[in-house]
Amino acid sequence: MLTLPVALVGFVAAAAVVAAAGVALTVRAEHLARVTGLGQAIMGAVFIGITTSLAGTVTSATAAFLGSAALAASNSIGGIAAQTVFLALADMVYRKANLEHAAASEANLQQSALLIVMLSIPLIGFALPELTIGWVHPVSPLLVVVYLSGVHLVNRAFREPMWRPRLTRETEQEPPRDRSGERATARDWLGFLALAAVVAVAGWVIAECGVALSARLGLRESLVGGVFTSVSTSLPELVVALTAVRRGALTLAVGDILGGNTFDVLFLALADLCYLEGSLYAAVGRGELLWLAVSLLMAGTLLMGLLRRERFGFANIGFESALVLAIYVVAVTVLALSP
Repeated sequence: MLTLPVALVGFVAAAAVVAAAGVALTVRAEHLARVTGLGQAIMGAVFIGITTSLAGTVTSATAAFLGSAALAASNSIGGIAAQTVFLALADMVYRKANLEHAAASEANLQQSALLIVMLSIPLIGFALPELTIGWVHPVSPLLVVVYLSGVHLVNRAFREPMWRPRLTRETEQEPPRDRSGERATARDWLGFLALAAVVAVAGWVIAECGVALSARLGLRESLVGGVFTSVSTSLPELVVALTAVRRGALTLAVGDILGGNTFDVLFLALADLCYLEGSLYAAVGRGELLWLAVSLLMAGTLLMGLLRRERFGFANIGFESALVLAIYVVAVTVLALSP
């Protein structure tokens, strides 16, 4: 295992790489969303969301293969809570209005609903007896099917919306598809993939250093996975979200977080596959159930904010952002103080 100084230096260096590459990745993604017609919601939810989640995927899969079920599960679910907090931080950065008000769209509502549905499925797995097909619980392949179906619905919501937000002076509409004839070139996609690879590798270094730092501090697996590794592996999402907000690509920012969250639920399916000692869902404890309940609560709170679209609130953020921050602080405190 890495020594404390090496882990600390590696963590800081990799975070700096993520910050630089994440900004460039956001700019490239915004361009591709416009010229391909995919839209910022799909670009953020699928392409950016998956890319920035690769480090967390590797962390959960590795932990499960090594028999650390609690670390694998808490890293997945804790990452969802951490990234929802990052959306609240992005709301603080966006000063014109509440971010959820300005970035209103049916696609974002669909993604929030999809996240709640996907978080409910592992809860069923935790509650059921230890059912397995081989050594994998049946809810794991179900998660993959629901995710793919949900992404299809999000794409339909962008291309053929059946609900439209009420436009206000603060509503930021996504730029229309580029009709000038400009097309995405192979160079555009190769550049995007190269930046994505840099972000993913740097994120993996952050995860490894974060695990080493946490282990050196002698913390429990549920706290390590739910807070330290989950926050560490989620730093790429934070960089992309803040950069997108600064550039006015609000749908891309929200799509990055919500898309990353829905993809993070799939960590449980992969971890269940890699956990060879039986069903992962039967091996978790109260700490992981707490993170699942907290993530569901935060996702529901965020959905209410997206529906209500409060223009301004306390500290110029919406009630949902304030509640998300409060819920996370209380959850971390409870987990840290639990025996």
